[in-house]
Amino acid sequence: MILFWYSVILFVLTIALNFYLLIGFKQIKQVSRQPIIYNPPPLVIIIAVRNEEEDLEKALRSVCNINYTNHRIIVVNDRSTDRTAKILADFSLRYPQLQVTTISTLPDGWLGKNNALYQGYLSSTEEWMLFADADIVFHPDAINKAVGYAVKYEVDHLTMLPELISRSPILNSVFATLSIMLMIAMKPWEAKNPKSKASSSIGAFNLVRRTAYEKFGTHVRIKLRPDDDLQMGQLIKKEGLRQDVLAGKGYVCLEWYKNLGELGRGVQKNSFAVAKYSIAQTIVNVLNILLTVALPMPVMFIFGTPAIRIMAAVMLAFHMVYMILVPPNKWWYAFMIPFSAFFLAWHFLKASVVTIAQGGIYWRESFYSLKMLKGKE
Repeated sequence: MILFWYSVILFVLTIALNFYLLIGFKQIKQVSRQPIIYNPPPLVIIIAVRNEEEDLEKALRSVCNINYTNHRIIVVNDRSTDRTAKILADFSLRYPQLQVTTISTLPDGWLGKNNALYQGYLSSTEEWMLFADADIVFHPDAINKAVGYAVKYEVDHLTMLPELISRSPILNSVFATLSIMLMIAMKPWEAKNPKSKASSSIGAFNLVRRTAYEKFGTHVRIKLRPDDDLQMGQLIKKEGLRQDVLAGKGYVCLEWYKNLGELGRGVQKNSFAVAKYSIAQTIVNVLNILLTVALPMPVMFIFGTPAIRIMAAVMLAFHMVYMILVPPNKWWYAFMIPFSAFFLAWHFLKASVVTIAQGGIYWRESFYSLKMLKGKE
């Protein structure tokens, strides 16, 4: 009887959430459909880099050839030990709009990337600032169209959902499930609604007015947050500033991670911070993933009655339709949802255990103690 009612509840929730997500995605405008502007406001693009030699040249080539007058690029080299400095020196000679700032030491009480982005802000005066990651490939018109949209609709903060590109089909299938979970949590289509608490902020593309950035407190306020992008979005929304989201398909592309191992390490960096460094909250989050995403279909198919198995089959069919309607997903990603959820739940749990055991996190060859992350030292 318990299995029956568990199945009924998950069946109803699954169908409802599929419709909710599809309707929500339809409300997010595509950057590709926005017009070009011909007198754009002053813009500075701030990019933090640390040991990025593998992806940096391709990304810099795209950002240095954008269709945007009246802009400059500040790349902050944060203690790189590979060929990053050489690559930046070569690009700065070819592109006069590119300025390189080098950081040799990390100030106490700061995470590396957050400090680098803040230093970029201190070196700028432009009305608009775009905080971008060092592995983003931009369409030449992407930034022009995004700024035009922000100006037209008087937006203070505009973020972009990047197109995730991966060479691994299995990794792409996990991305699809992770994307569903993130969209349910963030509700990016509601970010523009001032009456909604929903906020959105993606580290790959955060376009913000200088006045808005200063009003919420700059990166000084989030200097110890591994999830700095999410925190920025939440703080901007709490300040009552205008926020919106665009979809960057074909215009803002990112190879987020190259394999499941990299994804697992990335999840471990942020997930414990999202749980506010609380074991109890982590357990709640993991149980939620297991009970609502990972277990329903396997349990219903294996242990269910014929009626329960029919419900599971309908749930699977709805997942397949969703994947087909939300490109670049493939229909078979629906079959990977249980595996993906187990994978993510495991790394959420592992993040808390490892962080507590080693007393902090390692990221980009730097160690940040748990006490420091909690602001207690």
